[in-house]
Amino acid sequence: MPFDASTDASPERRPRLTPPIADIRRAVRGVLPSTGPETAAGGPPDHRAPLALVALSGGADSLALAAGVAFEAPRAGWRAGAVIVDHGLQDASAEVADRAAAQARALGLDPVLVRRVDVVAEGDGPEASARAARYAALDAAAAETGAEVVLLAHTLDDQAETVLLGLARGSGGASLAGMAPRAGRYARPLLGIRRAETRQACAEAGLDPWDDPHNVDPAYARVRVRERVLPLLEAELGPGVAEALARTAEQLREDEDAFRDQIEEFIEEVCEPAEAGIAISVGWLAANPAAIRQRVIRHVVASEFGVALSRTQTLEVARLVTDWSGQGPIDLPRGIRATRAGRHVVFSTTGSTEVLPHDH
Repeated sequence: MPFDASTDASPERRPRLTPPIADIRRAVRGVLPSTGPETAAGGPPDHRAPLALVALSGGADSLALAAGVAFEAPRAGWRAGAVIVDHGLQDASAEVADRAAAQARALGLDPVLVRRVDVVAEGDGPEASARAARYAALDAAAAETGAEVVLLAHTLDDQAETVLLGLARGSGGASLAGMAPRAGRYARPLLGIRRAETRQACAEAGLDPWDDPHNVDPAYARVRVRERVLPLLEAELGPGVAEALARTAEQLREDEDAFRDQIEEFIEEVCEPAEAGIAISVGWLAANPAAIRQRVIRHVVASEFGVALSRTQTLEVARLVTDWSGQGPIDLPRGIRATRAGRHVVFSTTGSTEVLPHDH
């Protein structure tokens, strides 16, 4: 049936308040703190108010989030808009994007932006390329509109899938910590909401979500986790597996945050400038447990060169401290090299290992 925005839910035609709708509104309220006088729904917005943008695909999760934001934002003194990214990867993707934009306008969101991007599959594959293009478009939309926050519709189910995928890949604590509720300008209010709730909320609000065929395509590992692995775990271990995985992510994220804060406190004390790079004290690395040592190595390389080391690469660098027998430099991604030079492990891009005088 063709989409008719006039039949959709709108500020003038509010849905009956049901538990799923209330849960989503409450979750949105948690990330949009009150900033000033309430604006009546449907009334003229205060253009001085901060702007929240919903990343809207038209699917049940983002559509339910958009409806929650349309209701809560004016009551907290916020303006609310939407940005729709058309990846151009499916037939009729432009029509899907335009339909989502019409739904956003029917909900009262303004501005509503549609951004069409070109996805060039390279590196880690088409999914990663599409994700990079999407976030680039969202960043540009936020910069263009001056949005203070971009709201993403990842749910508890998405979090559970992320944790399982990270576990299968052996990606370590940072990956198992899953998606953060807040990272920079991005917020994920629905990480405590099940996917079934967003679909139910849409039905009860009279919203007609789009079903992305990629979400049921078993060619994607995430879909196999969603359709096969999690149901099997629930069947064999009992209900509550997704919630348990989400709790695990939350606990690991607390640990990762604590480690990061601790590392940032003393990183300047253990690092020194080196020609075309940075050096870390071998004595300090050797004196600390492996968990701290390896986090410092990863943190230094990521902050200095923008490169995320794998566990194998990190352990090879750590051997320059723990198993030093005169081995040569270790080549890392993007032309970075790790070298043992006296009392330091030096990371550089030119092969130089000279440690410059410390100015502390």
